[in-house]
Amino acid sequence: MKKLYSILIIAIISVNYLFSQTTWKADPMHSKLTFTVTHLSISDIFGLFQKFDATVISSQPDFSDAVFELSADVASVNTEVKMRDDDLRSPHFFDIEKFPKMTFKSTSISKTEENRYKLSGDLKLHGITKPVTMDLWFRGTINDAMSK
Repeated sequence: MKKLYSILIIAIISVNYLFSQTTWKADPMHSKLTFTVTHLSISDIFGLFQKFDATVISSQPDFSDAVFELSADVASVNTEVKMRDDDLRSPHFFDIEKFPKMTFKSTSISKTEENRYKLSGDLKLHGITKPVTMDLWFRGTINDAMSK
């Protein structure tokens, strides 16, 4: 009987925990996965990955327990220069035949000031995983006016 109560208590806690989490998915109509690379110290090259998926799960309004996950189809890279994009897709850079996906999973998040955060995690690209840290700016949430 004690075992049954223990299982029941664990189930109630688990259900409560699961339902108290909020999950956000990237909205393709309002989201971009962009990058900037400085070229020869004199100009910035801008680009984006046109096919990606991102998820954020958090149970705290301050995001202190947030987990960010992202994956991108590396072949969808677009810098608006076909020759450069083809070179980026080649074995010389991304080698999309061997490594078609780029992934990121957060390991920590810390608030730096109002609505500003430092997000750290593991970025896997070209078969190599490295730690990265980036700045985040939280601009708020809104309920979709179209889904009432």
